[in-house]
Amino acid sequence: MLCKIGSHEMEAKRESIAYFYDADIGSFVYGPAHPMKPHRVRMTHDLVVHYGLGERMQIFRPRLLLPEEMKEFHAEEYVSFLSAVNPACAAQYKTHCARFNMGDDCTIFDGLFRYCQITAGGSVGGAVKLNQESVDVAVNWSGGLHHAKKAEASGFCYINDIVLAILELLKIHPRVMYIDIDVHHGDGVEEAFYTTDRVMTVSFHKYGEFYPGTGSIKDHGVGKGKYYSINFPLLDGIDDETFQFFFQMIVAKAVQVYQPTAIVMQCGADSLTQDRLGCFNLTLVGHGSCIEFVRQFELPLLILGGGGYTIRNVSRCWTYETALLIDSFSGQLSGYPSDAQPGSRKNVLSNQIPKTNFFHHYGPLHTLHLDPSPQENKNSIEYLRLHTQRILENLRQIESAPCVVGDSNDNHTIDNENQQYTPTSIRGLRDRHLFAQTHSKGEDRPRITQRMRDNRQTDLDDQDE
Repeated sequence: MLCKIGSHEMEAKRESIAYFYDADIGSFVYGPAHPMKPHRVRMTHDLVVHYGLGERMQIFRPRLLLPEEMKEFHAEEYVSFLSAVNPACAAQYKTHCARFNMGDDCTIFDGLFRYCQITAGGSVGGAVKLNQESVDVAVNWSGGLHHAKKAEASGFCYINDIVLAILELLKIHPRVMYIDIDVHHGDGVEEAFYTTDRVMTVSFHKYGEFYPGTGSIKDHGVGKGKYYSINFPLLDGIDDETFQFFFQMIVAKAVQVYQPTAIVMQCGADSLTQDRLGCFNLTLVGHGSCIEFVRQFELPLLILGGGGYTIRNVSRCWTYETALLIDSFSGQLSGYPSDAQPGSRKNVLSNQIPKTNFFHHYGPLHTLHLDPSPQENKNSIEYLRLHTQRILENLRQIESAPCVVGDSNDNHTIDNENQQYTPTSIRGLRDRHLFAQTHSKGEDRPRITQRMRDNRQTDLDDQDE
């Protein structure tokens, strides 16, 4: 089959990318003034289609994830609550709402549970496609909801689609690496896998007086998971050149040491310049170069969305990155080789945005790319170098490509007895008390989270000195 985009005509590899999208996603509304707007995913898909990218991928509507499948990670009572609550009956669940952290950030809106089923269904569906080896890359821009906890909503996130997708990958893959470039720390995913060497988490995020307040460089895992959590805390204003350099250095070394057999990447667009809630200064080229770099490892890759609150820029970013992923297969769009330098494919798409259903959002210039803002980069080279040295030293402490001992009865499900999070694939590798259920009499967080908070306070004290 031949496709023609611009002046490039070549064989399309439709089988290489599975792209998940449900047209209903844009109809869900957290609230009229809420910064989280699922409509941004609808805008992204609209731009993807009008750039002609849909012809280059297999497009799937996600299967709605069942409640029982959500319980692979989440507490049964929490899932039951989400499936039952709606705005009309929310008052009847006042105690549950407090217990499960529902409120102004995590609102109860019409269709909440279906929204969770769609977002999680796309991510788990992508993992299934990768496990079946029917595609090389799977994309779900509606996923990436990295703050959700086992029995708690958090940071606009209800069901942690990332954890569920990683658990699906662990059915086949001995080692999965998770990489997060959202401006906010990927706390929910890190917490879920903090005591295992089956998953290495790598997060680059704003740190300090900033939500969720976790992600200190001192948080690096415990027990079997010691040194398998990597946090690179960043300050305001980091730019393309700086971010690319240190991202590539850390990720390259982590992949070399850990030797993952699959990678999951959360691509929150709130790390872009001009984001409503962010404070970084990345352009589409800098943000997208991270995906380009990871793609060059040629490992099964699950690409997910995440944050992003200036929605016209979110759709720009994720459309551009969809094109980069397509182009990574022998330069289908740009003509560049697959190993081209990350960041060199800026012109993979025309900078003039095509006439879309939401064309007015991109005015007045109607161009794809963003210019960086005149923002100070508060990340000194010395600060970044010291953090890099510490992370590289931690990586030297771990076993290269940790061995996984199989279990003939291993089904990678969650043992929910006493609400303890213990996948059977890594049973015995976890400090089980860390994942005790949140009790109804106030917030009894796992000690793992308290340890992260203690580290954050120590870091702030160090800065004051």
